[in-house]
Amino acid sequence: MNKNKVVVITGASAGVGRAIAKEFAKEKSKILLIARGRDGLEGAKHEVEELGGMACIYEADVANAHQLNEAADFAEENLGPIDIWINNAMVSVFSKAADMTPDEYKRVTEVTYLGQVYGTLAALHKMKERNCGKIILIGSALSYRGIPLQSAYCASKHAIQGFFESIRAELLHDGINIDLSIVHLPAMNTTQFGWVKTRFDKKPKPMGKIFQPEVAARAVLNVVKTGERVRMVGFSTVQTVWGNKLVPEYLDHFMAKNGISGQLTDENEEPGRKDNLYEPVPGDQGSHGEFDEQAQNYSIYDKIYEHKKTIALVGGTLLGTAFMKMFFSK
Repeated sequence: MNKNKVVVITGASAGVGRAIAKEFAKEKSKILLIARGRDGLEGAKHEVEELGGMACIYEADVANAHQLNEAADFAEENLGPIDIWINNAMVSVFSKAADMTPDEYKRVTEVTYLGQVYGTLAALHKMKERNCGKIILIGSALSYRGIPLQSAYCASKHAIQGFFESIRAELLHDGINIDLSIVHLPAMNTTQFGWVKTRFDKKPKPMGKIFQPEVAARAVLNVVKTGERVRMVGFSTVQTVWGNKLVPEYLDHFMAKNGISGQLTDENEEPGRKDNLYEPVPGDQGSHGEFDEQAQNYSIYDKIYEHKKTIALVGGTLLGTAFMKMFFSK
C-alpha cells in the first residue's frame, strides 16, 4: 500500500478502532479519527502522530447520517480525497431480550448497524466521483451466530452482513471500481466491557478465546492491501461460523448452558458505573480492556491464512522434491 493514504475511521477513540488507527499510522497515513468522546480522540491523535502518521479529529455520532456526511467533507477539505473508509463504531447492551427497552434496541441498531450504513454511503458519495476507493465494514462471528445477552448487537451484526452482500452486488453490477470488504472479528479485549450498559451485578467479559485489538487491526490493514471480499479473524471465528452452519441446534443448547455465564466475570460491577450507550464516557480509555492476561497478541491462523500461497508453494516444492528423490533412487 502506498504511503500517505487518507483514511477515515469511525469509533476511533478506543478499542479496535484506535488500534486500526495506530496500524495505519505506521503506514504514514493521514487519518480522520471519528468518535463522540473528545478525550479518547485526543489520545488516539497523539498515538497516531507518535507513530509517524497525521491525524485530525472529528466529534460525531455515527447514528446521525448528516454528521457523517459533514465528517466526510471535513476529511477531504483538511486531508485530501478519501482513499479508505473503515466503519468500526458500535455499542451494545448486556441484557436478556425481554428486559430490553424499545429505545435500547433502537439505539444499538442505529449505532452498530445504521452507523455502518451511513458511513458507507458517505464514503461512496465521495469515492464514486473518482471511481476508486476502499470501504471496510467491521462484522463479527456474531454476524452469523447470535448469543444470549446481546440480542440487539447480534441482530445489528447480522444486518451488516446482509447490507454488505446487497451493496457489493450493486457496485459490481454498476461497474464501480470501489472495493467493499467485511472483516469478521472474534472476542476482543477492548474497552467496551468497561463501559457497556449492563443489567447484571457481575462485570461483563468477552466470550471464548480473546484476542488483543492489534490482531484485528493487522487483519484490517491486510484486507485493505489485498482487497479480499471477506476476512475471518481468528480460528474461533471460523469455528463459530461453520459450527452454526453444520450444527445450529447443538449451538442453541450450548449457548443456553454456557452463553450467559461465559459472558460474566466473578467480579462485582461497580455501583453507578457510567455507560456509553447514549453519551461517551469521559476520559481516555486507550485500546485495551481489562483482559490483557487472557488475550492473545498473535493469531497463528491469521498468519497461515495471510501466507497461504507461500506455504502452499513451499509445501508443494518440498513434496515434489521428496517424490523426485524417491523416484530416482529406485
